[in-house]
Amino acid sequence: MKKILYTSRNILYIFLLIFLLFAVFDQLAPLPTPFSNNSSDKFAKIIVAQDGTPMRAFADHKGVWRYPVSINDVSQRYIETLLAYEDRWFWFHPGINPLAMLRAMKQNLINGRIISGGSTLTMQVARIIDPHSRTISGKLKQAFRALQLEWHYSKSEILTMYLNLAPFGGPIEGVQAASFAYLSKSAKELSLAEAALLSVLPQSPSRFRPDRHPQKATSARNKVLQRLHRFGYITLDEFKDAKLEIVVPQLNASPMLAPILARRLKNKSQQGKPLVTTIDANLQFNLESLVKDYSYQLSKKSSAAVLVVNHHTMAVKAYVASSDFHDKHRYGQVDMIQAIRSPGSTLKPFLYAMALDQGLISSHSMLVDKKINVAGYKPENFSQSFSGAVSVSEALQRSLNIPAVQVLQFLGPGFFHSKLENSGLTLKMPIDSRPNLSMILGGAGTRLEELVVAYTAFSREGKTSQLIFTKDELISDVKKKETHLMSPGAAWIIHNILSKIPYRNRFSEIVNHSSNDTINSKDKLLAWKTGTSYGFRDAWAIGMTSDYTIGIWTGRPDGTPVPGHYGAQTAVPLLKAVSQNLSVSVESYKSEKKRMIRPESVTQKSICWPSGELLEQTELARCEKQVKAWILDETIPPVLAVNPELETVFDELNITSISNGAHIKKPEGIDEDLSINLEAQGGLGNIYWFVNGQVVNHQATRSILSYTFSKSGQYIINAIDKSGQSAEVTLFVQI
Repeated sequence: MKKILYTSRNILYIFLLIFLLFAVFDQLAPLPTPFSNNSSDKFAKIIVAQDGTPMRAFADHKGVWRYPVSINDVSQRYIETLLAYEDRWFWFHPGINPLAMLRAMKQNLINGRIISGGSTLTMQVARIIDPHSRTISGKLKQAFRALQLEWHYSKSEILTMYLNLAPFGGPIEGVQAASFAYLSKSAKELSLAEAALLSVLPQSPSRFRPDRHPQKATSARNKVLQRLHRFGYITLDEFKDAKLEIVVPQLNASPMLAPILARRLKNKSQQGKPLVTTIDANLQFNLESLVKDYSYQLSKKSSAAVLVVNHHTMAVKAYVASSDFHDKHRYGQVDMIQAIRSPGSTLKPFLYAMALDQGLISSHSMLVDKKINVAGYKPENFSQSFSGAVSVSEALQRSLNIPAVQVLQFLGPGFFHSKLENSGLTLKMPIDSRPNLSMILGGAGTRLEELVVAYTAFSREGKTSQLIFTKDELISDVKKKETHLMSPGAAWIIHNILSKIPYRNRFSEIVNHSSNDTINSKDKLLAWKTGTSYGFRDAWAIGMTSDYTIGIWTGRPDGTPVPGHYGAQTAVPLLKAVSQNLSVSVESYKSEKKRMIRPESVTQKSICWPSGELLEQTELARCEKQVKAWILDETIPPVLAVNPELETVFDELNITSISNGAHIKKPEGIDEDLSINLEAQGGLGNIYWFVNGQVVNHQATRSILSYTFSKSGQYIINAIDKSGQSAEVTLFVQI
């Protein structure tokens, strides 16, 4: 009995001595570990889509592609396969497996060379973080490091180290990087055969690399599968099915999905932690392919850009900044989503929305499309023709230039410029110039990104907010950053107008308005607007579905004109294609899916056109045409058809009954009202008469019209025909 106690005590002393020696050496030779406070630089900076798909990775300081991953980020099938093949007793041994080491020593002695090292998974991690020679001393060092790992870390932490640091060939380290590089999928989605392949690959990364040696990789994989079957981890059917999978020789070590956006967000990312964006990987991939194919149908050196935003959340779902990142001839690495370009006519919807809010117009107020000269500024329509009297809706849908200039002059260029800038749409004016009338036709520069943000207001009750690029930003409260650009009523009216633009043969204002062939499908409403900059340098199309706002730009990044390419011809087909991709590629928005609800501030009224007066308050004899107009805040705006500052150039139409500058005085002793005859010669079609800017009547023939004055003062009388030609006289009345 004493002998047994003595022996037990000696064994205890021996273990205590070993432990003390281990503790001393643990202090003298601390364990080097990649998971120290300064370990983040050992991982690539990686930008991923919302589902974890790598978009672009920026290698670590040694050029290694290593994507951080946790046990939960990896397929359980892979974990089971790895441990079954490499270390079945991983969860139980202290870092070394004596039985496995004895078996390895026996194999090595029999063969006269090193056949097996008997390494546990912990020992493999030890060799990775502190490499050693393939000698007896090296093996002892590896075993010591393995014991240190088990002493300082949990089993899960050691397994996580292996998942992140195991070599998979060349600059690829870690199972996540290997999975994307060789299999183009996340390690969480591995099949049995794929899990077996990645389990064996670190044993001999150079020899088993599937991109270089697919046959050897297949043989090694099958060896793993056979062992799994022999030990009862998989059934015979599973074994046979897995062996049928073909190892495809491919390598995609550095992903390039939305590469320009990834470059933009690089500084926001942290090494060792993926930056999760709001990008929809499937949509991004599809649109990149679409834009690339589409741009090669355009002229040489032309490019294209597409931005898709979920306007409910302001999350960016697709960011295609150029036609082809690798095409230097098309300036593929230039971010055309942030480039400053001329917006052409894309600003017109904001102009009419602001005019609605200011009580200047309704949806069907009369405007005049005629040749004008304002202090030397002579804007023209895209078609170089004029249409005469048009409604606001028609002017916007046909993108007429002259009516827009007219409305901007009433609204004020400074007001328009400031309102847009306050909402985040910066208009870069030419050097030494101030806001002016040319802005509305593209006389100032802006970015596609800012333009899309502003357009979201039409789907967000008149409010804009900052774009969201990352998952962390999405969690924050977007509404705190909102800016009011227009009222909900104005936003609804303009959105309604833009949703009814015909698509077939759309060439500026040359449109068959009776056509039902619009860009909209039966199940998806798309409101849209085009733009073309001066000299055909930029072609634009902005579209809005029930959930998404889409921005399209095409042109040459170097600013060279592309004659014959304009928004409706070049950008709209791409808009239509992107819209169709959205319905099949992007995830469904989980909140209420419904069209915009008409605000209570918007009502529909029957008015007489062109006077704009309510039908119920107008004599039928004075009502040429009855139309239904959308009215904001029950306001019936005055007609803006004639602005004395818009000097007419045509003089074919003449007022013949009154001399310009005439003075008219009511004779004393006469009780009758003072009246004059209004008569004109020349011009085409109906003549519209205005006194101080107000429609007084129209005449279908050239009969004389009598007008009665109610008070003394200066009067400006205008006559406008159907073609837009006008005549004007000023007279002074004394009653």
